[in-house]
Amino acid sequence: MSTSTTAGHLIVAQLERAGIQRVYGVPGESFLDVLDGLHGSSIETVVTRHEGGAGFMALAEGRLTELPGVAMVTRGPGAANAFIAIHTAHQDATPLILFVGLIPVADRGRESFQEFDINAWFGSTAKKVVTLDDAASAARVVDDAIFTALSGRPGPVVIGLPEDVLVHAIEAGTVEPRAMARTEPTPSDLAALEQRLAAARKPLLVVGGEGWDQESSEALAGWASRHGVPVLADFRAYDAVPHNSDAYAGYLGYARSDDNARRLDEADLLVFVGCVRADVLSDGYRRGLDAVSVVVNLDADLLGHFGRLDQHIPAHVASFSRALAATASAVQPAAGWLADARADYEKFSSAQPDGGTGVDLAVVMEILKQEMDDDAVITYGAGNHTLWPARYLKHNSANSLAAPRNGAMGMGIPAAVAASLAYPGRQVISVAGDGCFLMNGQELATAMGHGGRFVVLLVDNGIFATIREHQEGHYPGRPSGTHMTNPDFAALARSYGGYGERVDKAEDFAAAFRRAAESGLPAVLHLPQDPATRSPKTASN
Repeated sequence: MSTSTTAGHLIVAQLERAGIQRVYGVPGESFLDVLDGLHGSSIETVVTRHEGGAGFMALAEGRLTELPGVAMVTRGPGAANAFIAIHTAHQDATPLILFVGLIPVADRGRESFQEFDINAWFGSTAKKVVTLDDAASAARVVDDAIFTALSGRPGPVVIGLPEDVLVHAIEAGTVEPRAMARTEPTPSDLAALEQRLAAARKPLLVVGGEGWDQESSEALAGWASRHGVPVLADFRAYDAVPHNSDAYAGYLGYARSDDNARRLDEADLLVFVGCVRADVLSDGYRRGLDAVSVVVNLDADLLGHFGRLDQHIPAHVASFSRALAATASAVQPAAGWLADARADYEKFSSAQPDGGTGVDLAVVMEILKQEMDDDAVITYGAGNHTLWPARYLKHNSANSLAAPRNGAMGMGIPAAVAASLAYPGRQVISVAGDGCFLMNGQELATAMGHGGRFVVLLVDNGIFATIREHQEGHYPGRPSGTHMTNPDFAALARSYGGYGERVDKAEDFAAAFRRAAESGLPAVLHLPQDPATRSPKTASN
């Protein structure tokens, strides 16, 4: 039933009908009518301190829940600041909706205040860019954006909102949200896969992407365990299957073990579930290129896939996992194929003290494994500090990791805010480097304002360590542009009203973590680290 309303209010009503619970954003005069529609709405308006933070929060919500995250920003500078989240959502294949306020229609093409070309800016990194020029179609445009963001290969959709169109009075109502079907693999798809599995001696499952839930994660891991097939995770998709399954053998991509790199080359069958053989996973298009390759992915174009492709199964990861688990597969891997892979993973993920001055992160991670809940959500951005949680922390619950697969710094704190709001009953832990934290650390204020609770492990080594490491390899003895001067991070956290504590020794971490967790506040534990420590040690080095 249609009623008299405005386009801005109808946008909010359609978001409500779709089940959106939060929107993240920085307010702007270009979308005042939408903000007015949010007044009194069931949707919580999370007011962030920077558009980049808003975008990353929406990205994390899209990663961790079944609906796209939603961000709202103003024209020109606001859109520019949010661009990092769109690029991340595009490369990570994560559903996200970005609403961007625009100049009035009559002002277009006149280089008016904060004017920009929304299609030129976002056209190469969004699944769809649309400008709402017809006020009466507001509900349909929103519904289409949600469907597009979730369907096929998930990704970002950008909606431009001319400020004058938003206030047009219209006789229109919401539309029924389109249902998202979880496409099942066909019997012929499964039969062809079964033939390949039966012929393989060294098969590997590689899991990643979006759409996993606890049931499908456990179903796939259970099948793999019963049939002796190792499961490797794509880069920063470490929560796709539970680590307590004896089929889980670690991850591929940056900082992967040498054993898994070798295993990828030795495999005679690779089954990619929810991901593709892309750049990072394959060590720059160099590994695992010759094996028989099956890709289970809803993306018809298989964007990013490189190398051999013998079978494409266009099925949802959850539907495929349950269907495969129900089959009586005849796969018979080589003796010790899974056992050796699991043993290598156990060795690789057992912390060895890093040594050096400052806090030993390997010891901290071992303590943290005992302190964290089994369904804790872990967030981080990009940098060498992420190597420790990626390698040592365990993910036994689906939707328990929010980290940028495209290597964007600054996501960890906004992601922690979003995770704590989306899952108020779950423990949220963010591991942040000093450089990464200071890109969006101001979102601690957002957490304070909206009741977010999480603990940040802030690793402070005073340098951009990843780049410094590259410099040492290519330009030894000539560090340049990688030094940082840092604040007192614990005092900074307290200045926002949160909990802050400096921890100078790893043996003091457990008690400090408990104090931080029990504070009921956004908390920062400041962990000084030896700047010479670049990555975790293994038993062999």
